[in-house]
Amino acid sequence: MNEPDAYVRTDEHQVMRVGQGRVMLDSIVAPFRQGHSPETIRAQYPALSLEEAYGAITYCLAHADQVNQYLQRQDAVWEQQQAQSEKLQGPVVDRLRAARQAAIQGAP
Repeated sequence: MNEPDAYVRTDEHQVMRVGQGRVMLDSIVAPFRQGHSPETIRAQYPALSLEEAYGAITYCLAHADQVNQYLQRQDAVWEQQQAQSEKLQGPVVDRLRAARQAAIQGAP
């Protein structure tokens, strides 16, 4: 793998992944933007090689607009799924929220 494009692929669900594994590009971009080194990021994802971590970061830097558009789409998908999940919550979630609220109100 010598070309930056070889380190990032898009899977069948339009999710960008690093290398041949299942690590999402989002998982590399966020900590890198927070100032973490490729070595630190790689330590969090043993399935990645250090080369793949550096390659993914290089890809992000070389394709900043494309990656930013992808991340915006991912945020929209996450918000949509979260809204759908909130609509489907069951009685257990309602009881947990009520218990949490009661605990907050009863706290000194």
